[in-house]
Amino acid sequence: MKKTRLAVSLLAAALAMAGCSKEAPKTEAKKADAGKAASALAAEVKIGHVGPLTGGIAHLGKDNENGARLAVEEANAAGIKIDGKEVKFTFVAEDDQADPKVGTTVAQKLVDAKVAGVVGHLNSGTSIPASPIYNQAGIPVISGSATNPKLTEQGFKNQFRVVGRDDQQGPAIASYLASAKKPKLVAVIDDATAYGEGIANEVEKTLKAANIKVLPREKGTDKTTDWKAVLTKLRGRNPDAVFYGGMDATGGPLMKQGRELGMKAVFSFGDGACTDKMKELAGDAAEGLLCSQAGIPPQAASKKFLDAYKKKFNSDPLLYAPFTYDAVFLLIEAMKKADSSDPKKYLAELQKISYTGATGQIAFDEKGDRKDAEMTIFTMKGGKIEPIAVIKSGKTVTYDEFVKTMGK
Repeated sequence: MKKTRLAVSLLAAALAMAGCSKEAPKTEAKKADAGKAASALAAEVKIGHVGPLTGGIAHLGKDNENGARLAVEEANAAGIKIDGKEVKFTFVAEDDQADPKVGTTVAQKLVDAKVAGVVGHLNSGTSIPASPIYNQAGIPVISGSATNPKLTEQGFKNQFRVVGRDDQQGPAIASYLASAKKPKLVAVIDDATAYGEGIANEVEKTLKAANIKVLPREKGTDKTTDWKAVLTKLRGRNPDAVFYGGMDATGGPLMKQGRELGMKAVFSFGDGACTDKMKELAGDAAEGLLCSQAGIPPQAASKKFLDAYKKKFNSDPLLYAPFTYDAVFLLIEAMKKADSSDPKKYLAELQKISYTGATGQIAFDEKGDRKDAEMTIFTMKGGKIEPIAVIKSGKTVTYDEFVKTMGK
């Protein structure tokens, strides 16, 4: 009898142990399911970025993308909540190859992907044709580098930019050229893009208003690297200065070939060719060039941004990365204020936003342009583009004076 009871007890214990061993995996599975459920509660919000990641100005497109990507990663690390849910921002990068046709294709691709907002495009020539697509979809778009006035003159309430316009930048570089170098005859060349032609038009207009003679316009394309025919023609007219509206990939060869032909003129450029790469492309000929950027210099951006960029990418920003970084945070800040990532709900907050970013205080006018945008004048010195003056609200100060006002 005792043996029977002992056997029953041992059997019961064995069954209990077996039950426990089967229950453990179930418990673990339940915990995993609970984790998945919690993760599912985090709302995904897609933020798109467009710039040229292949081709002659891919280095500038990548710089813009880096700024935007850094902002998205920082936003995710901050654990931002919208509408009571923690948000996971997904970065969706597209390459428009600086080609207007590709630009419209990737714009539609981002719309189809249901992005909540877009940062880009880099070029005016791709931003302008893409803008009706975003407008029809009601998706807010902020460019950190497109400067042609037409972009925000179309009346689209979803289109913004965080840099100045060519009708601000053109007069800035033209006025500086006129006052600092006092040319009597200037040659103006453009690359036939929306950006290049647009800024060249503004420069020509400003020079003529200052009673400086301007030669008939010369043109190339955004692929032209052999400028000898154009430059030989201009050399015969002996201009005191040359302005080129275009990017560094074509501006560098232009300046190099001009010097090889013996031209002594001052070469000047807009922001598209206002990069250190001009030294690489033009060699020693780049020394002394003048150029402008539609905003503060990258080195004048906030220390927090500059340190984070250097740590993440092991390099300094080239040109407009601080502006694409700010553009991402402007979208997110507007979402937070609206407590919604729905473009229809947060757009109104973006239109009236006041935000202090890596590039200073940002607010938009009724067209979507940045209020009180600065313009910076640079020169090439010792193989590096260095800021020499900042223009804001029509007033020009030296870069050193500007830095003091920034508290740097």
